[in-house]
Amino acid sequence: MTQLIKLWNFFRMESQSLNSTFGPAVHVDQMGDAPRVIVVCEHASNRVPAHLDGLGLDAEILTRHIAWDPGALPVAKGLAQRMRAVLVHGGISRLVYDCNRPPEAHDAIPARSEVFDIPGNAGLSDAERFARVKQVYRPFSTTLKEQIGVHQPHLQMMVTVHSFTPIYRGQMRDVQIGILHGDDDRLALSMMQTIPADLGMEVQLNEPYAAVDGVAHTLNKHAVPYGLPNVMIEIRNDLIETAEQHARMAGALADWIAKAKAAMTEGKPT
Repeated sequence: MTQLIKLWNFFRMESQSLNSTFGPAVHVDQMGDAPRVIVVCEHASNRVPAHLDGLGLDAEILTRHIAWDPGALPVAKGLAQRMRAVLVHGGISRLVYDCNRPPEAHDAIPARSEVFDIPGNAGLSDAERFARVKQVYRPFSTTLKEQIGVHQPHLQMMVTVHSFTPIYRGQMRDVQIGILHGDDDRLALSMMQTIPADLGMEVQLNEPYAAVDGVAHTLNKHAVPYGLPNVMIEIRNDLIETAEQHARMAGALADWIAKAKAAMTEGKPT
């Protein structure tokens, strides 16, 4: 109880300065009236608030996949535009706090990511960890929940967009698009059964990650309670490096998702 009181006093005294130093943790773009789809991009930004001094990392390292999902935001924006969706996307690097992880997850604030130690995340006090939860995770999670509540009467699905590195720990990944699910597998399975014949990419279910890796947090926390069909899409980031690739991928995904949703609704995926 004493520790909780100390933490409460810390938050009460430091709230104003933390708000000003962390900056916006979440952004919302509504692409159409009465959106039927909510698109989420948790790892959209590699921004580290200035007071965290780059977490002790070189600026070049913060451009790599460990800090964000390169290419994911422009694809998510293109997808949201085509589907006239509402887009909720993060404004702070996942190294500061990974908004696709709950506060109790060991990798919500990683001290090491892939082969890199993260000096600014080492040995954090409880107050420092809770400050990041308060200033990054809670605004993101609350905003997403609010957007779902506002648009719930017409929402039909949630899609989260991520990217992954082609080479992980020295191993080349053959998968090019991963279709992932959490507790609700309806939309993911329908997408696997409706892969466009002309897509020309290696698509795998629950690769290169799966719910067991903790990646289904957003889906399970925000879509499942509302009964929203949902899916997490992972795209190998060498396929979405240019504006042309972003647009092509967004267009292909929009058509594919619409087809999968229709097939799922009809109860007879083809």
